[in-house]
Amino acid sequence: MNPGFKKEMDIAIRAVMAASSLCIKVRTALIEGSTMTKGDRSPVTVADFGSQALICKTLKEEFPHDPVVAEEDSQELFKPEHSVTLGQVVRHVHDFFPKAPPGQICSWIDWGGQQPGERFWTLDPIDGTKGFLRGDQYAIALALIESGHVQLGVLGCPNLPLAGNPTGEERGTLLVALKGRGTVESDLAGRNRTRVRVSPAATPVQARITESLESAHSDHASQSRIAQELRIATPALRVDSQAKYALLARGDASIYLRLPSPETPDYREKIWDHAAGSIIVEEAGGRVTDIFGRPLDFSTGKRLEKNKGIVATNGLLHATVLQAVTAALNRTAQG
Repeated sequence: MNPGFKKEMDIAIRAVMAASSLCIKVRTALIEGSTMTKGDRSPVTVADFGSQALICKTLKEEFPHDPVVAEEDSQELFKPEHSVTLGQVVRHVHDFFPKAPPGQICSWIDWGGQQPGERFWTLDPIDGTKGFLRGDQYAIALALIESGHVQLGVLGCPNLPLAGNPTGEERGTLLVALKGRGTVESDLAGRNRTRVRVSPAATPVQARITESLESAHSDHASQSRIAQELRIATPALRVDSQAKYALLARGDASIYLRLPSPETPDYREKIWDHAAGSIIVEEAGGRVTDIFGRPLDFSTGKRLEKNKGIVATNGLLHATVLQAVTAALNRTAQG
């Protein structure tokens, strides 16, 4: 155990556990009015706001000098048409902090609106909101970054069964990675802890790809051509959220591709979509880079400005996959 980050790890785990519990309760009681729409048309739920409130409150109290860079803010909640949503956020947060007034809860949410520093936390309170709404995969993703490098990552995946539980009857997994100390999986209560490792697949024909379920998030056509070129016969695992990183870290898949969409070739990934997942894969023995093989640089603000796309593998296949990605993108560029 790295004693320099033990407190951070313990607090991060506690915060993600609480947020996971809130999200499960919200999903169970999902009713009309619990979903609203942001300006970019992506759905936002009571769980997004409640999850961010719980985690930011904890980080603010335990590490008051650390900025938190998170996805949501409370501005929309103050609009009259969203009064029902605000009431539901307050009600669910009151399960954990019964006396907190609405204004204070919103201030916790907005604690996540800070700018990155030399050391900061980045949070996606629900990565994969559409998956959450469908009852599919989503993740609560929290990471600690210092000097542009991820030091700690925690992923709560309430709908993902533990590894080795093929029936999926008991859902909910927590993955934790600390720099240089490996990746551990447990249930959402921290029980049944086990160290996880990436797939041992040494040739592409043994591999399986995982990719985004939403076609707008990645270039599915190019990824399909890459799979054919690599002679990967197994159908891709299409999953919402950073649960894909969890699948890769524990060997359920060997390759994760997130290639820039032709409609948005200059898009740069948001840091909270990859920080926690990337260290969880790397500490499980894998490798995560952009499509040019460059390490992810988390020192450039809220987006990975120096990187383009994502290629994550079990490490053994990384060079081969990068070559296939380069060839496929060159063919696309040439028409």
